[in-house]
Amino acid sequence: MKKILFVCKYNRFRSKTAEAFFNLLKHNKKIKAKSTGLIKGDYPLDPYQVRAGTELNIKLEGKPQGLSTKLLKWQDTIIIVADNVPEEIFSDNVKYGKKLIVWQIHDSVSNDINHNKQIMIQIKQHVENLVRELK
Repeated sequence: MKKILFVCKYNRFRSKTAEAFFNLLKHNKKIKAKSTGLIKGDYPLDPYQVRAGTELNIKLEGKPQGLSTKLLKWQDTIIIVADNVPEEIFSDNVKYGKKLIVWQIHDSVSNDINHNKQIMIQIKQHVENLVRELK
């Protein structure tokens, strides 16, 4: 079974969006995906981002999850969704035969729902490419 871990800074928007789109688009039950944030915190989901997701038929939900040793052991591919997470943090991952992919998606700093939707569409395009590669 292939296990993909989407990572962003806080697991509030970009990695959650990637996980939601991936789980919506994938058709292979032998691939699992989870998301996490590099920084663990008790940050609520942004209501503008949640609403943008709703308008794109993506449900952003759940408490943000911080990176853990358990998740690092679980995964076989890390996808850094964010532009503000240094890939050097995961360089050992590659040394042990695991895969690292970097997408460099900018975070949203806007309460503009259309701006949030643009970021989500960009993430969806990356996820669609990933799903095609995995087939």
